[in-house]
Amino acid sequence: MAKVPVSVFIIARDEADRIGTTIRSVRDWADEVVVVDSGSHDQTVTVSRDLGATTHYHAWAGYGPQKVYAESLCRNAWVLNLDADEEATPELGAAIVRLFERGEPPCSGYLIRLVELYGPEARDRPWLPKVLRLRLYRKDRAGFRASAVHDSVVVREGSTGRIDGLILHRSFRSCRHRVAKMNDYSDAQAEDRFRAGRRPSVPALLLTVPLAFLKAYVVRRAFLYGVDGITMSWMYAFHRLLRLAKTRERFRHAALQHPDASMPPGGPTPADGNRWTADAEASDGERGDG
Repeated sequence: MAKVPVSVFIIARDEADRIGTTIRSVRDWADEVVVVDSGSHDQTVTVSRDLGATTHYHAWAGYGPQKVYAESLCRNAWVLNLDADEEATPELGAAIVRLFERGEPPCSGYLIRLVELYGPEARDRPWLPKVLRLRLYRKDRAGFRASAVHDSVVVREGSTGRIDGLILHRSFRSCRHRVAKMNDYSDAQAEDRFRAGRRPSVPALLLTVPLAFLKAYVVRRAFLYGVDGITMSWMYAFHRLLRLAKTRERFRHAALQHPDASMPPGGPTPADGNRWTADAEASDGERGDG
């Protein structure tokens, strides 16, 4: 397969058991693979280099900032973002090659279907739900937002198209891994909500779990995964409760540390942001990179 002027970038930490699959799925047709590691304790960097990727270290700054940094390292104008737990199908690779064989792609970015798979042995099935994600784009016309929590691509100029093929996403190695990942990510979400002044209401605390379960099981069609869909939906609902509970905890800490109500209701001001973060995190434990 001919190589095309596309740089694939991946952010990672402790992904030695999975990142090889990601790199192998693109290295035959992508001109460049860039891995930005945020401090792995396993062989993530070694595995990546052995498979031909260029590796860089960058201390964890949040999902959006980490991907913005990775974009900046890519030598090609066109980039494809994959996470270390994702895999491009051969059909996607062939579609990207065909796109560039016709010359400069007419759109600034392309939506790609992504399917969630649970368990290393899981395979795509026609009935499984797919979501569209903007992952292939020209970086001078589009790019990731610098949000620590919400890592999404924004098109600044031009139009958006669609391309054939799939990204396979195997987010969780096990239930234990899923709980650990939810714990890390909900820390970042709670901090984000606290700083935005989004204090959880009593109705939200009462209704979030049942409504989130229904959203996952019915609206997001987790029922198509069979019995596993029930577990997936309850885990999704628990994650939503966890971020509310942690947000509420931060507001309680704020009230205890500043009984004179000198702090704004939306959290710390920019002037005391660093001190406030240190104070708030001291009781919650250290935040993981997610």
